[in-house]
Parts: sequence; C-alpha cells; structure tokens
Amino acid sequence: MMLETPREDAITLPCAGDTLVGVLHHPGLAAERAVVIVVGGPQYRAGAHRQYVMLARALAEAGVPTLRFDYRGMGDSTGTFRGFEDCGEDIAAAVDALCAHLPAVREVVLWGLCDGATAIAFHQAERRDARIAGTVLLNPWARSDRTLAETQVRHWYGRRLTSAEFWKKLLRGGVDIGGAVRGVAASLVARFRRSEATPEAAGDAPLPDRLAAALAGLDVPACLILSGRDLTAREFEDAVLSRPPLKRAVAAGRLVLRRLPEANHTYSSPAWREQVHAWTLDWVRGVGRSA
Repeated sequence: MMLETPREDAITLPCAGDTLVGVLHHPGLAAERAVVIVVGGPQYRAGAHRQYVMLARALAEAGVPTLRFDYRGMGDSTGTFRGFEDCGEDIAAAVDALCAHLPAVREVVLWGLCDGATAIAFHQAERRDARIAGTVLLNPWARSDRTLAETQVRHWYGRRLTSAEFWKKLLRGGVDIGGAVRGVAASLVARFRRSEATPEAAGDAPLPDRLAAALAGLDVPACLILSGRDLTAREFEDAVLSRPPLKRAVAAGRLVLRRLPEANHTYSSPAWREQVHAWTLDWVRGVGRSA
C-alpha cells in the first residue's frame, strides 16, 4: 500500500478482553520493518515531554511505521494496569495490531525506555516472537533496595565529595551536614541489610538477576542506550551489565552499547533527542535476527 504523505491514525487494539488505544504513524511508503514503542514510567503513549510522539514522527518521516500505545489501565485504554513485569499480552497485542493494519510489515523492532525496556526484555525472552527483529533499550530499570543503595553510595555521594562546588558550598555553610551524614548512613545500612518483607526474600530472584537472565537469553540483537547523568542507568550498568554473560554478549555484538555521557534519564534536550532518533533509525535499518 502506498501512502502519499505520513499520517497518524488513532486505532484500538484488542487485548485479553480489554481495549488498548494507540496511535499508528504511517510513513509515505509501505515498509517491511516497523517499530512498536513500549512506554515506561509508567507513562501513557505521549511520554515525558512528548518524547514518544517526536520519536514516532521522526521514524515515520524516515519511512518506518511506528506504533505507540497505552497499556491496559493507562491513558485511554480499558482494564487494570498490571505493571511492567506483566505486560507481555499488551506488547503482543500491539505487534498483532500493527501487522494487521500494515500487512506489508514482516519484522518489528521493540523500543523502550526505563521499565519499558525491562518489559521488552522479559517479553521477548519468554515469548520469542519470530516477528521481532531486534530491540532498542534505553536506561533499563533494574531497581532493588540493595542496588539502589549501592549506586547512591558509589555514584551520587562519591561524585559530590569530588565536586569543587560541593566544598565551596560546604565552606559557605550551605550544606546540611547532619542531613548528609544521615543520608549516607541510611544508604550504607540499606546496602548491607536484607529485608524479610521484600518479595526477593520470599523466594523470587531480585529484579537485576531476572533482567540479566532475560538479556542473556534474548534471541534477537539489542541496542542499549545509556545516559551518563542518570542513576537508573548507573544502577543497570553496575548491577546487570557488569555480569560476565552480558560482557560476553557485548563483545560478541549481540548487545550493542551506545552512550550519551551528558544526558539525563529522558534525554530531554534537542541534541540528545536527535542522537537517540539517529541511533534508533540506524538500528532499525540495519539490525538482523541472530542465527
């Protein structure tokens, strides 16, 4: 099917008895590969500062059909929000709908930020959908009490202690020393404490362990984009990406690492956004399923 100009259509997607709402961005020409944006946050389909709208439009203008949608219980979709670890049916419904609306599409790249990235890893590792050609994962969510405390001590407090501005502020009396000491102490206590009230203690593996296993088990290539000024990205890198199986995956090219050293979690500046768009487009055009 040939389209004269890119356009955006609101569509509904059946999902386990509920109805999801999405926006399908059509390019000017029919295409065999498309993108499904899996939201994170939780957010609805526009994203923070409309980042998903801008990404979908940029991809469609470059010839890549793109669908952004609301999970059950989010935005305009019906049903109950189930959390990022239990949204596999939602992602599958989005891929089904995109392929039904655009029959020329043969392959789909899943794109996600934060817990949307983690949801994609769990979804594809479990379902191994043959239509998925690859994934783009930005600042994946790998939070646990222990990893958060470790990351805060290593990156947040460590960076402050080496900052000239911090010491200037301290000498001017602009730092709450008592509060800072209590914050460090709380992080150190959390670093070494195992809470019996957490699901992890009840027998479930910690989220970083499960995410590492999912990424190591992916049957498609993944492009990992990590922001430099983001605690979530640092936590993921320290608790997940540092593991030997994932280091081997990076070395083998199954996980391709891209870095935005100055960017925040949502890559909110125009320059960061344009770089993410460019990396995404290059990946969508060039990625192939692993053997």
